[in-house]
Amino acid sequence: MAGPADRPRVFLDADVLVAGSASRAGASHLILQLSELGLIDAVSSAQARTEVERTLRRKLPAALPAFALIAQAACRWVDDPPARRLKPHQGEADPKDLPILVAAIERGCLALLTFNKRHFKPAAETIRVEAPGEFLERLRAMLSGLAGED
Repeated sequence: MAGPADRPRVFLDADVLVAGSASRAGASHLILQLSELGLIDAVSSAQARTEVERTLRRKLPAALPAFALIAQAACRWVDDPPARRLKPHQGEADPKDLPILVAAIERGCLALLTFNKRHFKPAAETIRVEAPGEFLERLRAMLSGLAGED
């Protein structure tokens, strides 16, 4: 079995966490399941968690218990980066989303998963900004490549 360093690390934006908590179907929920099983390393931040809780309380209060379970089982939570670490990345994301991008880059995530791709324009080529379905397609391609190796 692969060790933690071998698992793809992805950062989950709040909208992906909301979608994965609100529905048992779809790419967002599948990504959370893959993380809970230890097949990927899902990371998110305090800012994203606060945004998810606020959104669910306002729009989908019935999904709050599911989010509480998912938050514990499927995500590794990290602190928001301080303002001084945001400055080198100014202009790479909408101002309110810049801490999300910087947290993802600093944690070595290969992808930032979000439905709001237009909010992020990272200069670093070390991170992709993808919708959950796009990430799953790429993951399937990587896995099928591994299965074809003898």
